[in-house]
Amino acid sequence: MSFERYDELAALVPTEIVTHSYVQDIPLPGGDVLALVTLDNDLDHAKPTTLGPNTLIEFGRTLEGLKDRAARGEIAAVAVTGKPYFLVAGADLSTVKSVKSEHLGRLMAELGHEAYDLLADMGVPSFAFINGVALGGGLEIALAANYRTVSSGANGIGLPEAFIGLVPGWGGVYRLPRLIGPANAVKVMIENPLSNNRSLDGSSAHQLGIADALFEPADFVEQSLLWAARVLRDGEADVVARRRSELAHYDDAAWTGAVAAGRAFVEAKTGNAAPAPSRVLDLLEAGLTWTQEESAAAECAALAELMQTPEFHATVYAFLDLVQKRGKRPAGAPDRKLARPVSKIGVVGAGLMASQLALLFARQLKVPVVMTDIDQARVDKGVAYVHAEIDKMLGRKRLSQDAANRTKALVTGSVSKDVFADADFVIEAVFEELSVKKQVFAEVEAVVSPECVLATNTSSLSVAQMAADLVHPERVVGFHFFNPVAAMPLLEVVRAPTTDDTVLATAFVLAKGLKKNAVLVQDAPAFVVNRILGRMFGEITAVFDEGTDAATADNALRPMGLPMTPFRLLALVGLPVGQHVQESLHTAFGNRFHVSANQQKLIDAGVKSLWEKQDDGTETVPEQTLALMERGSTPSTADEVLRRTQDALADEIGRMLDEGVVAAPEDIDLCMIMGAGWPMHLGGITPYLDRVGASERVLGKTFHRG
Repeated sequence: MSFERYDELAALVPTEIVTHSYVQDIPLPGGDVLALVTLDNDLDHAKPTTLGPNTLIEFGRTLEGLKDRAARGEIAAVAVTGKPYFLVAGADLSTVKSVKSEHLGRLMAELGHEAYDLLADMGVPSFAFINGVALGGGLEIALAANYRTVSSGANGIGLPEAFIGLVPGWGGVYRLPRLIGPANAVKVMIENPLSNNRSLDGSSAHQLGIADALFEPADFVEQSLLWAARVLRDGEADVVARRRSELAHYDDAAWTGAVAAGRAFVEAKTGNAAPAPSRVLDLLEAGLTWTQEESAAAECAALAELMQTPEFHATVYAFLDLVQKRGKRPAGAPDRKLARPVSKIGVVGAGLMASQLALLFARQLKVPVVMTDIDQARVDKGVAYVHAEIDKMLGRKRLSQDAANRTKALVTGSVSKDVFADADFVIEAVFEELSVKKQVFAEVEAVVSPECVLATNTSSLSVAQMAADLVHPERVVGFHFFNPVAAMPLLEVVRAPTTDDTVLATAFVLAKGLKKNAVLVQDAPAFVVNRILGRMFGEITAVFDEGTDAATADNALRPMGLPMTPFRLLALVGLPVGQHVQESLHTAFGNRFHVSANQQKLIDAGVKSLWEKQDDGTETVPEQTLALMERGSTPSTADEVLRRTQDALADEIGRMLDEGVVAAPEDIDLCMIMGAGWPMHLGGITPYLDRVGASERVLGKTFHRG
């Protein structure tokens, strides 16, 4: 083989940060020699290794040399591992987005196959030691090896291509289902990526069968080498073969059933609005009868085509430019050096939201957390919830027994706010009523030190008004989480006019410690996400009240690919909560936020959802529910509802930017992606409104140039 034909591709990225292939000969017990390839970009441990053309060419040429050595009898095995914390974090998206033609896209795909196929057929056994992050092409390197070990400390293992608008293009879509079975392959390639880009840890990867052996991180490479020696000499290969046979057992019916389940999942999650997930399933479905060569050719064609789609480029903007870059360097955040240390946290309230916050603080920050409430029964219930959730994590092996015990010990409760006397940060999560929150802050301020930060988890109320009567109003900051707290990555950090930079810096450092994407928001009703969703809900309930049938109103926004239709989301958050938010927005902004009298009638009648599931699985609006409401006689078509909603969103976002609620449209996009599940393939809400013409129709200009 020769890698010279890829020189055209390599020339596109002369500044690529190359992940080098460093080779070391390792003597094994028994006298064999293993050639260990370590993938390293020579940067610090926080900088992930990635795959670009120059990296793959070097990797392929290294494997060619090792294959020649194996043929000469100089080495008995080859293994690949990575620098600390990373095997490889996947393809370099900056490089991939620069591929401007299907010809070059196909070359990129073929280059990966050519290099990885060498690892699969070295002439001697090949191993992958998954010591850390192994995503996309990184995991596909491991799948190409004959045997795999994984560290119990590894995180970020998966094939997320469906999430970023591509397919696993370097053999993963063929190799993975044959290794772990088609149902589990659908979980890794479809369900996890489309569920907030979830990934596997080392233990889960081993349990599924992606890895053949699991070792502790302290001596992971050493134990992997000893295990490789046993595979070569002591019959361990037979043990692996038996385990694989058990884990990957399937028949044709199981294969087709897994594909069908995957298609149903994609439909439910995206409404088939994005092409990539369906292409993954197309490849998987046809792959049942394909040879590996046939699958590789189809993968290359799909990858080359998808690289040129608007959805992929929109996803790169959303994922790379927003989530990976802007999300990690929040616009307007003060210097983190101003932040105060936080060694104890107080949570006012012990309800569900407060308990979720307490668990998150204890688990991520590993500092004492104390909850308070108005009586001991509520306090005990909150602490019990936290302990029960920790027990669930222990049962799922997401925590060790020692870690579970330590985390439980960090969370305590009291009926007295005196326990906050030595706290550095106190957050309230009580009823969404301004007078209640003002009283809470007054009581807390009487107890805590002048340096203690006071935070509110309000979703819509004025932070400035909460702080107005305090001795130190500058200490108050909005710290708005989204539900469920553990899963939703956005944190709206709200600055009131009096909030000082030290308090704000402390909030941003805490957000980072909690592994949340923080966005700086100025104090304005409903901030960003709830204000935009409120405008959207208002339009949908308005057209329903005007006479549009429920199915048309609820499904008109399907082309947006939202994770849930408006009425179903409203039922999830609760009709009373939705109505309260809408009334608050109407009070703040007037008639452009519709408050539905019909929704109030449903609340008064105890109706939980407009939709009711029938015995045959379909959903309808019951006649008795319709009879409760008074509706107009001017229905709209689905296209009219969609256009009306697009224009309303463009109008509201334009107003928010004029008001300075956030620094730029990119912050609006980031908030909606991380806090509302706005689809990555749409590239953010403002580029979407530009593309469909709503920005021009309403504002006479686009949010973005070009």
